[in-house]
Amino acid sequence: MTAATPHPFTIPNFRNFFVARLCSMMGGYGMVLIIGWQAYNLARADGLSIEAAAVRLGFIGLFQFVPLFLLTPLVGWVADSMDRRFVVRAVQALQFAVALALAIATMNDAVTLPFIYGVAVLLGVARAFQGPAVGALAPNLVPKEVLPTAIALSSIAWQGGSIVGPAIAGPLYATAPSLPYWVASAFYAAAFLLFMRIGPVPRSQIDKGRGPIAQVVDGVRYVMANKLVLGVITLDLFAVLLAGAVALIPVYARDILQAGEHGLSLLAASPAIGAAAVALLFSVRPLKRNVGNRMLASVFVFGLATIGFGLSRSLPLSMLCLIIYGGADMFSVFVRQSLIQLHTPDDRRGRVGAVSQLTISASNELGEAESGFLAGLLGPVTAVVAGGIGAIVVTALWAWRFPQISAARTFDPSDEVVASEPNAIAKP
Repeated sequence: MTAATPHPFTIPNFRNFFVARLCSMMGGYGMVLIIGWQAYNLARADGLSIEAAAVRLGFIGLFQFVPLFLLTPLVGWVADSMDRRFVVRAVQALQFAVALALAIATMNDAVTLPFIYGVAVLLGVARAFQGPAVGALAPNLVPKEVLPTAIALSSIAWQGGSIVGPAIAGPLYATAPSLPYWVASAFYAAAFLLFMRIGPVPRSQIDKGRGPIAQVVDGVRYVMANKLVLGVITLDLFAVLLAGAVALIPVYARDILQAGEHGLSLLAASPAIGAAAVALLFSVRPLKRNVGNRMLASVFVFGLATIGFGLSRSLPLSMLCLIIYGGADMFSVFVRQSLIQLHTPDDRRGRVGAVSQLTISASNELGEAESGFLAGLLGPVTAVVAGGIGAIVVTALWAWRFPQISAARTFDPSDEVVASEPNAIAKP
């Protein structure tokens, strides 16, 4: 980085974005953890078995995924045609309202499984709009040459929130069940105010003469035509879809490791600790070479860590496996996001981000549903171990099916090795 190139933190808009995202993630991850804990405890209190109660966790993931799937044709177009700042502000306001409703309902002992499922739907709507808008907004705040550093810093805010949120949520719940929701409300209010402080940013030059469906189709066509972007998006989709170990953390905390609320927080924060460490490393020493092969290796390690967590009966060992799990996932996320952002024109980032967001949600929320339902059939341990094995198999298949991933030596689109010519020299 030359002296004339600013660090992202010297840019006021990016500083506001960073702290706003940190607050939003702290509120969101803490709130979602307690939602799952409440749902699982309600199911067990009703006399359901471990397997049957795990299925209830699967329904939470499913109800979050459905609205995102249905809204995908709209949200990317919104992110490209509207002021992205307005979209992220509206999302924070919606999530604030959800957290407030949960706090009031919990305080009055009025939380039921149908109520939780309704909340899951609203959170799915919020995430549908937030993902493409936030992802497309970040590149508008910094010069292109420091975008990988900005992505790493943004990931630190994301992972920092996913450490702090769950870490405090369990003890807060043990103090008073409604307290984590009140704290989440405060975090969302702070995020809203900080997003309000972001000044004007460049607007993408979207074709106003074409309808949203046609423009969304353009985004899908771009992803399908760019085999590198398609490969990294779908690799994450299937690996995390299968290896959704974190969805069953409430099961492990209560009935397998018998660790209670404090163990719940420790387990939930562990993946984020590993992820934050990797994001911090990349913020000071950005990854520059052999990025494709390293991404494949990280997904392989992700699968191994999932298997280790599934077999562990020790809280410290389970935490260690989840730390490795989170670090490997963050490595993959960093490479994927950098490749997608730098290989996609700005006027399509929202729509390509919507496609990416759909696959991320399919791997996360739908992965939670898959893990819960599979745990109901096979038991939680078998479900987690099988998922880790599946992630390893997917990595091997994608390395073969998408040689463009291995051919990606750097993030620069002009510096690629042609997949069909493995001995070719990268362009200068």
